[in-house]
Amino acid sequence: MSSRTDPSRRRVLATSAGVALATVFARFPRAARAADEPLKTRPIPHGGEQLPIVGIGTAVIFDFQNDPVKYAKRRQVIQTFVAGGGGLIDTAHSYGYAEDRLGDLVADLGVRDKLFLATKFSYNADRAAATASLHASLRRLKTNRVDLMQAWNVGDANYDFGLLREWKQQGLCRYVGMTTSFLRQYDAIAKVLAREKPDFFQVNYSLGDREAEDVLLPAARDAGAAVLVNLPFGRNSLFRKAGSKPLPDFAAEFGARTWAQFFLKFILSHPAVTAVIPGTDKPEYMLDNLQAGRGPLPDAATRKRIVQYWDSLT
Repeated sequence: MSSRTDPSRRRVLATSAGVALATVFARFPRAARAADEPLKTRPIPHGGEQLPIVGIGTAVIFDFQNDPVKYAKRRQVIQTFVAGGGGLIDTAHSYGYAEDRLGDLVADLGVRDKLFLATKFSYNADRAAATASLHASLRRLKTNRVDLMQAWNVGDANYDFGLLREWKQQGLCRYVGMTTSFLRQYDAIAKVLAREKPDFFQVNYSLGDREAEDVLLPAARDAGAAVLVNLPFGRNSLFRKAGSKPLPDFAAEFGARTWAQFFLKFILSHPAVTAVIPGTDKPEYMLDNLQAGRGPLPDAATRKRIVQYWDSLT
């Protein structure tokens, strides 16, 4: 029998209660209760540190100023995220006021020690501009170091990690990496991956955008890089395609009770992926996303079934 979960994510199913989230559930009585099972973690290949597999991105959603209503809502999102076992938050100097608001929220909530903060700088900036960008990010984030510094949208096959590694040696960041969100950069960034072997690699990947599977995800795994996935909902195009359709029957086999969980569990089941970083401005959606990091994940045969099902939808 097909699941009747509301695909709009406006009603997240209520399951077993999570004691740590009691205050959040009091505010959002219709929100799903997190399972007793803790959020899954995966090791960062370079060192073995465990990282929760569901994080949050801050592009667009955290880019605002002088808006108390938005601030209060984002505060609830971060509260929900931390209470639910999340730790990884990804931002960038290029996301407008996102670093500023994130820094304010983290300080306000007193949760810096519970977070793995990742940010970015423009890969083609010269040494002085890149260094200035790093220090500006630290000021905005109200911290003396970030957990991960990434070169943003690398499009040069000859890109060198020398400056990033200097920052790491100086204790300004604990890990270094690079990102892409554009197919046109894939050939160049694959060469950098193989040569530089960064700690982290961030790439766009979703059920509707699977090109990274061909070269980049295997290359990242071979390089020993932890993989972060951005745009996991394809800029919400996946929700639009799913529309009002019920989940397929077999979604229950891997514990997916909403479309968001279906999409995220597919990504997290790829053997190269370490964590996924969907953005959201609603605590109930944050709970929904976190649930994708609990319970079973699709095996290889189920992944093929998911792709066949998805590609058959019109």
